[in-house]
Amino acid sequence: MSRLAGLFTAFVILLGALHSPASAEDKTLTVFAAASMKNALDDIDAAYTAKTGVKITASYAASSALAKQIEQGAPADVFVSADTDWMDYAIKQKNINEATRVNLLGNSIVLIAPKDSKIDNVNIGPGFDLAKLAGDGRIATGDVKAVPVGKYAKAALEKLGAWQAAEPKFAMAESVRAALTLVARGEAVLGIVYSTDAKVEPGVKIVGTFPADTHPAIIYPVAATTTAKPEAAEYLAFLRSSAAKTILEKFGFKFLISPTT
Repeated sequence: MSRLAGLFTAFVILLGALHSPASAEDKTLTVFAAASMKNALDDIDAAYTAKTGVKITASYAASSALAKQIEQGAPADVFVSADTDWMDYAIKQKNINEATRVNLLGNSIVLIAPKDSKIDNVNIGPGFDLAKLAGDGRIATGDVKAVPVGKYAKAALEKLGAWQAAEPKFAMAESVRAALTLVARGEAVLGIVYSTDAKVEPGVKIVGTFPADTHPAIIYPVAATTTAKPEAAEYLAFLRSSAAKTILEKFGFKFLISPTT
């Protein structure tokens, strides 16, 4: 009888475990975020997990690639885009819950060179000749047809009258971080990336900053997908918090809203 009693007790415990509700430790959220968000968002996600127990799985790539992946059914709960165009696209495709959208962050674009480059203190304004500055070298940025940083870069260079001459020298990368790596490795003599990217890569230096009026405003919208888990709402609330603001500003992002808590 004692053996039967033991088996019955084990069965009851197993049955209870199978039917018990998932704990916070079992909950996860998947966040698709622009490549330029990696360092800051990694810190935010760690802070959020420490606070709530909810684990965050982050996937970083160009906003264009992420929007297309979501459109094709990739399982994402939250989308963080580096421009409004790709968030608008995802909303138009009915992949985003528009009511949850917030234009959260701002950034700037800068001209970078390898840390040991002789190029320094470049005045980016009327008469700026990027092609001449690059010489026989390559200039790295994101694909100007799709990747947000590339689109911003092209717009700025067109405004300055420098695009036509410089275009043949461009190495179009799949993301801003890929462009950053090309410059850090010395495979490109110059690059155009976000200021936040340059600050986290010791292999490069900022040699010039593009005036804000040379390109569309750099805005990072965030939103939940239409298939998001309920926990996504709390995560988005955390992104709007003072704690998140402190982390994001530490990495050089501009917080565009008043923090909620």
